[in-house]
Amino acid sequence: MPYIANTDADRAEMFKVIGCRDFAGMWAAAQVNSPAPALEGLPNGMSEAELLEYFQQLSQRNAGVINFLGGGFYDHLIPSAVDTVISRSEFYTSYTPYQPEASQGTLQAIYEYQSSMARLTGMDVVNASLYDGGSAVYEAALMAMRVTRKKQLIISEAVSPVYRTMLKSYAANQPLEIIEIPLNVGDTDSNLKAILAAINDQTAAVIVQYPNFLGTVEVWDQLIEQTKKMKALSIAVCYPTSLALLRSPGEIGFDIAIGEGQCLGMALNCGGPYLGFIASSSNYMRKLPGRIVGRTVDKDGKSGFVLTLQAREQHIRRESAMSNICSNENLCALTAVVYLTLTGEKGLTEIAEQNAAKALFARDLLVKLPGVKSVGKSVFFNEFVIELPVAADEVVAQLLERGYAAGIPLGTHYPGREKQLLIAVTEKRTRVEIIGLVKALEEIL
Repeated sequence: MPYIANTDADRAEMFKVIGCRDFAGMWAAAQVNSPAPALEGLPNGMSEAELLEYFQQLSQRNAGVINFLGGGFYDHLIPSAVDTVISRSEFYTSYTPYQPEASQGTLQAIYEYQSSMARLTGMDVVNASLYDGGSAVYEAALMAMRVTRKKQLIISEAVSPVYRTMLKSYAANQPLEIIEIPLNVGDTDSNLKAILAAINDQTAAVIVQYPNFLGTVEVWDQLIEQTKKMKALSIAVCYPTSLALLRSPGEIGFDIAIGEGQCLGMALNCGGPYLGFIASSSNYMRKLPGRIVGRTVDKDGKSGFVLTLQAREQHIRRESAMSNICSNENLCALTAVVYLTLTGEKGLTEIAEQNAAKALFARDLLVKLPGVKSVGKSVFFNEFVIELPVAADEVVAQLLERGYAAGIPLGTHYPGREKQLLIAVTEKRTRVEIIGLVKALEEIL
């Protein structure tokens, strides 16, 4: 891939502008307390041809594995037509549609994306998209502060640890008090009782996940009732595929629905690019970040599409901007709407049903193994937690050698859960693959 490297002089000039002497000073100013990564193992600089050859050699070392990983990013089937449509040059090279008369195709695609996501989430309005699920959590938190004029945020530990880490990093320089509600080690629920007890008249919003990071589908009616009573907002981090079967956030009564749209036609791609979405009730439409595409008619009565709301710092007074998001994930949003159009309502429901059925099949087989037990008693969608008789990370390493990416060892994110393993099953996994995982685990144990 062609690239342009920064020289020492380039870096020195950039450090001077931002007022830092070196990378260490830059990380300190950004309140990043993690140790700097060791760079000694990186190879010396090389030409473009040498670099391409180097990466080709690395790619040949990749081993194909059967994927049971989840945690917010899932290995779903993607219709071949998705790539064909989004690879058309008029879509693939599109830029921010500032001139509606020259951008009707792009604007209509965004409008259709907004409409599809509004229907899926059960919410009134959806913006043109955000960068990813983690940045959507942060944007929703700031949106709640703008709406309520309060600065306290309650978030469950059952929300993705990746998203919680991003929230803390992004909000480091914001006047936002973040209160995390811990989980019970032996359960997969969000500790609703503790969440309700934490809500007070200073709470701007409560963020929960649906289904949560541990796969559990919870009932949130009490939460909605309590947040409304305390004049706080309720925010749901959603898994779009699951919403084909579950009550939508809008039906439940959430004020804002956010999440990661990778499951809507995007391959895992080593981590991106992905698609963040944010939806809300019409009451908060003018507080949404980014922009919204609207449908109108011209002087001749013909339908047309325009950027209706653009509450960005380049359009309004900087201090009044809803967000500094530079653009929307246009190509990824197009991917999502193409995927949803190809699958259709019945198709998406069937996909969700297969996810749920195959996950239940896998869980029931796994808990029959000696020493393996299910964690939590609640309903789950396509992700569940089991407890092993030994450390989960050791088992995962051995399963990887046998060709199975078996899941996420929860001890990585939740101290005290070192023997617990989070396993995801999508419609892509076959009966043979599931039974193969079970047999491989049985042999290891």
